[in-house]
Amino acid sequence: MTDFEEIEGLKQGNERSFQMLLDAYSKNVYNLCLSILQNQEDAEDTTQEIFIAVFLSINEFKGESKLHTWLYRIAVNKCQECIRKKNRKKRFSFLNRIDSSENANLIPSFLHPGIELENKERASILFSAIARLPENQKIAFTLHKIEGITYEEAAITMNLSLSSIESLMFRAKQNLKKTLGEYHKNNEL
Repeated sequence: MTDFEEIEGLKQGNERSFQMLLDAYSKNVYNLCLSILQNQEDAEDTTQEIFIAVFLSINEFKGESKLHTWLYRIAVNKCQECIRKKNRKKRFSFLNRIDSSENANLIPSFLHPGIELENKERASILFSAIARLPENQKIAFTLHKIEGITYEEAAITMNLSLSSIESLMFRAKQNLKKTLGEYHKNNEL
């Protein structure tokens, strides 16, 4: 089935077309969410929200981009919503007051399930460094380096210019070099 036939089937509410969409993209969307959110439960919930949003808004798809690019754009937006909700909850939580200077040094402990056992320690260090990046740098880096999409698709997905993506990637790489360089310097034997 072609993208056009699949999209038309989705617009008509065809269950088979929706199942084909899930089969084709659910793993990639989940991995993207997991890479950005670095929490399995949040990634699962957000992935479900994404496909519900796709189902409800497929008639708004104009075909100006590829279907997977549009899907990734929804995924990035939903991940950003999830991050904002969590940050809001942290800000207004009276039960979990933590001094902001202590909170700045906390790094999530995250292991991506797709990483092989012998690489888990290095992957954990890398994902911790990625988690420290500013949100847009983290998303651009994840889209390009982890999900393997082009700068052009990342620009469409993030609704930014190509030069903005290039700049975000440059700054993300510089920040990762600095963070990982400091880690290796502090952990040499």
